[in-house]
Amino acid sequence: MNISNSIVKSGTTTLGMVVNGATVMATDARVTAGYFVTNTVGRKLYKIDDSIAMTIAGTVADAQNVIDILKYHIHLYRIEKKKPISVYSVATLASNLFVYNRYFPLQVETLIGGYDSSGPDLYMVDLFGSLSHEKLSSTGSGSPVALGVLEDGFGDSMSVEEGIRLAALAITSAMRRDIATGNDFNIAVMDKSGYRELTKQEKDALIKK
Repeated sequence: MNISNSIVKSGTTTLGMVVNGATVMATDARVTAGYFVTNTVGRKLYKIDDSIAMTIAGTVADAQNVIDILKYHIHLYRIEKKKPISVYSVATLASNLFVYNRYFPLQVETLIGGYDSSGPDLYMVDLFGSLSHEKLSSTGSGSPVALGVLEDGFGDSMSVEEGIRLAALAITSAMRRDIATGNDFNIAVMDKSGYRELTKQEKDALIKK
């Protein structure tokens, strides 16, 4: 679980984990420029296919460029192959994109996770194209706090509900301890039924617990 210093300094907390039958991913919503909060409802969790999502930590413009390129190739793959792309293939494509731009690095660290024919899956790709297969991971300035919570509470046989509660606990813990993480959070679940994002009412219920 490597954490790039350049990404850590840019703010944000994102996380992902593979639980029993699903991949759970979460991010906060605060967007910063140094010590200035530029947006309190920033989106850092993106659905890029029916059952695949990615989180972003780093420069927003670079991240949006990566998202657009991945979506294009995912759509092209579905048209040509007549079947959905695997999570590993998307992560490999992202890795190749970062390696191709290594001399002028895209300032983005991403988690790519989802559900495919092999089940739930999760990968981390850094700005140099390093690709690692993970069961749980976190990126951004609040990741040391989030990883501590995740590693303390994670278990291989966790249910989806337990994974959602742990993700909420890790994100809100980072929000309390990291100045660049805050305001709100988003949680998504990807399983055999596809992509689902928690509603505001569901998030409020988690906070109360």
